[in-house]
Amino acid sequence: MRFVPIPAGEFLMGSHSNLAFPHERPVTQVQIRSAFWMGKYEVTQRQWRAVMGTSPSRFENCGPDCPVESISWNEVQVFVRRLNAMEGKARYRLPTEAEWEYAARAGTSTDTPAGNLQIRGERNAPLLDGISWYGGNSGVDYAGAWDCRDWEEKQYRSSRCGPHPVGKKDPNAFGLHDMLGNVLEWVGDWHGEYPGGLLTDPAGPPEGSGRVLRGCGWNGSARDCRPSHRGWGNSGSRVGYLGFRLVRTD
Repeated sequence: MRFVPIPAGEFLMGSHSNLAFPHERPVTQVQIRSAFWMGKYEVTQRQWRAVMGTSPSRFENCGPDCPVESISWNEVQVFVRRLNAMEGKARYRLPTEAEWEYAARAGTSTDTPAGNLQIRGERNAPLLDGISWYGGNSGVDYAGAWDCRDWEEKQYRSSRCGPHPVGKKDPNAFGLHDMLGNVLEWVGDWHGEYPGGLLTDPAGPPEGSGRVLRGCGWNGSARDCRPSHRGWGNSGSRVGYLGFRLVRTD
C-alpha cells in the first residue's frame, strides 16, 4: 500500500451548501493536532487477498487493482488485525470521520476539491468527471457488472456499471485518489449528530447503531459526491459499493 502524509490543521466539518443534507449540520470546527499518513488509494482486491487469502468482491472481474468491496466494517477490523500482526506493530487502522473529511477536502471549502458542483441531473455533474467514478460515468464492459440501463439522468449512456481500477481519476491536493467515488468508504466512528462549536481530534460517539460511511460509490448520485456527505450502515453490511482505505501511524 502507498500512503501520503496529511499535515495537522483545522477545517470546518459539514457544509452550508444548499446541496447539504440535514445530517451535515451544524457545521463544526475541527482541529487535527497531529499529522498522519493516509492510503493514497482505496484498498484493492489484490491487497485484500494478500492478507486474507480470498477475495469477497462481487465485482471480481473488475480486476485485482479495483477496490475490494462487499466487505463489512467487522471484516475490515479482521483485515487490520492481521495486517498489523504481519508487520509486528499496531500501525494501521481506519481513519476517523474527521480525518477522512479533512483529508478529502485537502484545504478546500467548496462542494468538491475541484470547485462547486453544477448539477444537470441526478447523475450528471460534469465537474465530477475528472475526479470521481460515480453513477454518471461508471459504465464498464466486464462480466458481472450491474445493469444500470434504468438509471436516469446519467452523464454518459451506459448499460452496465461498476467499480474501476483505483487511481485513474485526478487526485486532490494531498495526492489522494478516489476520495469522492468508486466505493463508499468505512471509517472508524459510530454515527452521531454533529455538536457544533470546536472539537479537537474527535473520534465520534462511544456507541451507536451504525458505523459511518464516507464519500460516494460508483452508483452514487452527483449530490452525494462531496467531502461533507455522510452515510452509515450496520457494521455487518456487505454490498458491492462498500470499501475502505487505511490510515498508518508511525
